[in-house]
Amino acid sequence: QKAGLQLADVSVVADAVTTPYQAVLRAGIAPGSLAVVIGVGGVGGYCAQIAAAKGAKVVAIDVDNEKLAAMKPYGVGLTLNSRELDGKGLKGAISEFAKANGLPTTEWNIFECSGTAPGQLTAYGLLVHGATLSVVGFTMDKVEVRLSNLMAFDAKAIGNWGCPPELYPATLELVLEGKVQVKPFVEQHPLDQINAIFEDVHHRKIKKRVVLTPSA
Repeated sequence: QKAGLQLADVSVVADAVTTPYQAVLRAGIAPGSLAVVIGVGGVGGYCAQIAAAKGAKVVAIDVDNEKLAAMKPYGVGLTLNSRELDGKGLKGAISEFAKANGLPTTEWNIFECSGTAPGQLTAYGLLVHGATLSVVGFTMDKVEVRLSNLMAFDAKAIGNWGCPPELYPATLELVLEGKVQVKPFVEQHPLDQINAIFEDVHHRKIKKRVVLTPSA
């Protein structure tokens, strides 16, 4: 054990932690950056923590107040519910947060981690001049956007699928050093409970990421 973690806890590093690590790295997050994470669930929550560990000020956006509250102790400076604010309201709140923290109101780093069409539309609507939009979550749903906004804002949109193996050691180091907290967001269950667990997950009774371990 290290950092109070068991091997089963660390299993979520691949790829719930490594995928957003790759996204944060490619976006060029550094001290003084502003990171906006849409969807702070099983992937986005780690994206927010990684961005904070890299020195960014982090804004978390979700539709679930419980998830937002859970992220506040882990490097998130501002939480916003996209069911309570429209696109203009979200952008205004983020701009005020940026000004209050001495950050520019341009060149935001936006990470779409919800893997939903509404989340993707929210993320695209937050583009500002020089912004970087990282598409981390996946959905089969289609969205309609005006691609010319990328040109108008001199912005860029990038995506990443998984993470190169050579980046795993650095990701694991963040976890073992406690800079990215895994344990509060996972729970272990014996494999012979798999059917009941699937049922609970389907009905949203389980909020954390489940790790199934061999039954005794």
